[in-house]
Amino acid sequence: MVYDLDKGAHSVYSLYYHFIQVVKYRKKVFVNDAIVDLLKTKTREIAETFNVDVLEIECDKDHFHMLFKASPRLNIPQFINAVKTITSREIQRNFPKVKKELWEGKFWSPSYFLATSGQVTLDVLKKYVDSQEIKRNEDL
Repeated sequence: MVYDLDKGAHSVYSLYYHFIQVVKYRKKVFVNDAIVDLLKTKTREIAETFNVDVLEIECDKDHFHMLFKASPRLNIPQFINAVKTITSREIQRNFPKVKKELWEGKFWSPSYFLATSGQVTLDVLKKYVDSQEIKRNEDL
């Protein structure tokens, strides 16, 4: 099994995440390229300040998906809160018409989806871990 590994002072890791954020009440605000471009640009800028590597980011009309990798030191709730706060403020400031679509100026749903994602499937990883017992018994 081969991983694309990152290294810290006292650690080696491979941490990938899939993040989904929905617009409050599923309002369809990502309807033009300028809004989507601003979301992507601001999200990448925020990620850079947190030392997060954004691998992919794409939108549908009422939500976006982001794949990113980070170190174990990342404060994930703080990072997500920064993305939500700054992108909401900047989109509403630059596109005043969007604010009219929102309920009381609330841009993002308070809930989000976050899953870890690896370079191998869970089944492959389980087989690899199970194989360690076989290797250990062969060495005895």
